[in-house]
Amino acid sequence: MNRVQYPNTDNNHPLLSENPHILVPFLEYGLYIDSQVPNFTTFTSPRLFATHLPLVSLPESATNSSCKLVYLCRNPKDTFVSLWHFTNKLRTKDMGSNSLEVTFDKFIRGVSLYGPFWDHVLGYWKESLENPERVLFLKYEEMKEQPKLQLMKLAQFLGCPFSNEEETRGAVDGIQKLCSFENLSNLDVNKTGKLASGEEYKAFFRRGEVGDAKNHLTPQMIQKLDQITEQKLHGYGLKF
Repeated sequence: MNRVQYPNTDNNHPLLSENPHILVPFLEYGLYIDSQVPNFTTFTSPRLFATHLPLVSLPESATNSSCKLVYLCRNPKDTFVSLWHFTNKLRTKDMGSNSLEVTFDKFIRGVSLYGPFWDHVLGYWKESLENPERVLFLKYEEMKEQPKLQLMKLAQFLGCPFSNEEETRGAVDGIQKLCSFENLSNLDVNKTGKLASGEEYKAFFRRGEVGDAKNHLTPQMIQKLDQITEQKLHGYGLKF
């Protein structure tokens, strides 16, 4: 979205010196936490925001406007393991760690900060089928498998497709490399910095691999999650 302003991804790009959560802030963190009418004058157009909110919880100003929504989901097993690791990173030493078993029990019962995983995914999935020009549904696994294809698909959806000239001079490859997990996780800013709320930037980067859940979940846990996923998503055409 900003590649005209920052055409060179090797030097002076904001992602090299700022954490992604600073450049694309969360609606529910920071922007609205101190004020119901935040100041958006410092944001360049088009404005980019992130959110964990389910579709039904988005404000009318978002659902009734022409803004586009990009939804990124991940298979529930890896999602759960990532969530378990991340929440434990946020806990202080005196609080101790959340056990895998207790956290798993909550997850399969739908006890989660933003509601049950399957309801969250289905809300955006169904909206993407009904309004594909407004909601783009992306899968983490497909982005890992074919990052260049998914990047070009994203640019097309956002109304800024890559030109033949950009492809020829390597603009797509440059953005792909800049935004890769390997690059971002190894930048000094993401190893040492902190959000204003106290979370360390490095807490947002762990392994970024597909299928890592098998290294943490028991066969019984995997079977249980697969059964619930099959039941919840049956008939909607969504597969992981």
